[in-house]
Amino acid sequence: MRIGLYPGTFDPVTHGHGDIIRRACALVDRLVIGVAINRDKGPLFTLEERVEMLKQYTSRIADETGCEIVVHPFENLLIQCARDVNASIIIRGLRAVADFEYEYQMVGMNRALDSNIETVFLMADAKHQAIASKLVKEIARLDGDISKFVAPDVADRLLAKFKR
Repeated sequence: MRIGLYPGTFDPVTHGHGDIIRRACALVDRLVIGVAINRDKGPLFTLEERVEMLKQYTSRIADETGCEIVVHPFENLLIQCARDVNASIIIRGLRAVADFEYEYQMVGMNRALDSNIETVFLMADAKHQAIASKLVKEIARLDGDISKFVAPDVADRLLAKFKR
């Protein structure tokens, strides 16, 4: 069984993430969505909320693709998380060249820690390249329309967070 790990903070999950998840499902039998407990980023949503949103969002994708999708919170090193879930590949989404520079360094470090785990980059579909969770949160905070960027249930949760 080919197991892939797609890590991120997913604060919140966007259609850009969904695009990468769908495409990653074509590469693996089981896709583990690693939800990072990154206290340094100061997420808007709690870990429990992010896990719940991802489970709801990915259940539709699992049904469509037939891929087994598991949502797995983690706080340790990415490479250790990959080992913990028996992943042979780490899947990373790229939107722009700036993403690649950071990811390139990360791959080098991860390969030094465990050369048996490969990293696969998937370029975001052109219609999703501008979507970033940080920007979606900013648009929601300023009462903008986020319906193009997130699922309706995610939009409702975002708007509730910023309700004045």
